[in-house]
This record gives sequence, C-alpha cells and structure tokens, in this order.
Amino acid sequence: MSRGAAASRRLAWLLCAPALAAMLLVAAWPMLHALWLSLFRYDLRFPDRTEFVGLHNYLSVLGSEVWWQALFNTLLITVASVSVELVLGFAFALVMHRALVGRRIVRTALLVPYGIITVVAAMAWRFAFDPVTGFVDALPGLDHAWLAERGPAFFVIVQTEIWKTTPFMALLLLAGLALVPEELLRAARVDGAGAVQRFRRITLPLMRPVILVALLFRTLDAFRIFDTVFVLTRGAQDTESVSLVGYNTLVTRLNLGLGSAVSVLIFLCVLAIAALYIRGFGIDLSRREEGR
Repeated sequence: MSRGAAASRRLAWLLCAPALAAMLLVAAWPMLHALWLSLFRYDLRFPDRTEFVGLHNYLSVLGSEVWWQALFNTLLITVASVSVELVLGFAFALVMHRALVGRRIVRTALLVPYGIITVVAAMAWRFAFDPVTGFVDALPGLDHAWLAERGPAFFVIVQTEIWKTTPFMALLLLAGLALVPEELLRAARVDGAGAVQRFRRITLPLMRPVILVALLFRTLDAFRIFDTVFVLTRGAQDTESVSLVGYNTLVTRLNLGLGSAVSVLIFLCVLAIAALYIRGFGIDLSRREEGR
C-alpha cells in the first residue's frame, strides 16, 4: 500500500471515529449487558433467587417449541413480505423512473404509506378486517373472521407489511435505476433488443448490488417485526414472532435472564442474515471488478 493510500485510509478511520464511538455506546454496551444477564437466572418476581447458570437459559430457549414456532412464523412473514415487496417495488420504481407527467405526484402518493407510523398503519388494517367495524367483510364473498384463524391472520399481517414498506423498497430501486446509463439502453435498442431483453441483460445485472442492499435492509427489518403482529393479533392463533416472544418474556413475565437469552439469539439470527447478504454482495462486487 502506498503512503498516500495509507494516509487516506487513516483519515477515513479518523472521520468515522465519532460515529463508531456513538454506535459503541448506544448499541454495543446494551448488547454486552444483555449477554451478561443471559448467563443468570434473573427473575424480577423472585430477585432473591438470582444465580449464575451459564448457558442454561439458551438451552431452555432452544429446547422450547415456542421459540421454534416463533422463528418459523418470523421467517414465513419475512420471506413472503420481502418477496412481494421486491416485485412491487421494482414495478413502482420503473413507473416513477419513466413517468413523464405527474412524476412528483406519483412519488408523493407512493411515500404516504411509508410515512405513516407502523402502529397506526397496523391499527388501520385491524379495523379494516374487523368483522364488526371493518369494510372488508362488507364486500361480497369476503365475510370471514380474518384475525381469528392462523392462515388468514398471517395473510393480514403480510399484507400490512407489504402496504407499509413497499415504498421503501421502491425508493432504493429507483435510486439504482438512476445509475443505469441511458446511452447503453439506447445502444441496445438500436441493436434491436426489446424491452424485456434490455431489462434482463442490462438493467438487472447493473442493479444487482442495489437489489442486494435493498433486500438486506428489508430482510433485517422484516425479521425484527413486532409492532404489526402485536397490534393485529398479539401473538394469538400461533402468530408470535421472535421479537414478540422476547417482549413477553422480558416485559410480561419479567424474566430478565431468559428474555436476554432470547434477545441475544435474535441478534445472532440478524447477524447471520446480514453475513449471508454481505457475502453475496462482496462476491457480486468482486466479479464486477474482475470484469472491468
């Protein structure tokens, strides 16, 4: 490494130092404290029975059917919502990118759901599907207790997530579309490539890093789902997510040791998801660099 490159790298670390220090104070210290608490039998209802138990809390969580059911529910919601959001987000991004008339109106209208607080959005969907006050059951052929059964309840939860966060996916993909060179698309059109061919051969390959980043952000956010499930079902009909399990253990049952173990396991799951995406992102970038 040259002296100039080393100096630039040192300057970059110095500029990032304040932000890194703030992140360590805000995120690292609570996480380490949770890790420490997870090694103890610590129940606020019985404070005199606190004792060191090592990995016993983790074994209790991993041996519980509640944890694995909640993990399955969370993965189901994550995969279903993020997959649909990617397709819809791409469609909306293409419309916003190509719209010649009313582009600002389209973008503003698309951002409205994302600007609404998650709890408010979930309550709106809950009232919409309520069998007494909702308008959905008033539609022909849709008279059903949506939130009283597991399958329909999952459908409402996923639809709420899709409606709320598709604009976020669309905005990230719209930024990626702006990076695709118009000259390259025009040259492909002159060579006789159709719209589908241009999208598959030019737009998608060039946007792959942006798509991976958008999927990473949304997957991590969807895996930590709490507000929507809490408002719509509170975990009834076996719809608990892992975050809701942590909340019930920590806040409702006041079991700090077991709840901290759940929190650490959620963190490890998020870390594993991020590592998978970053690995794919790094491979993609390395291939692009080799192709230059």
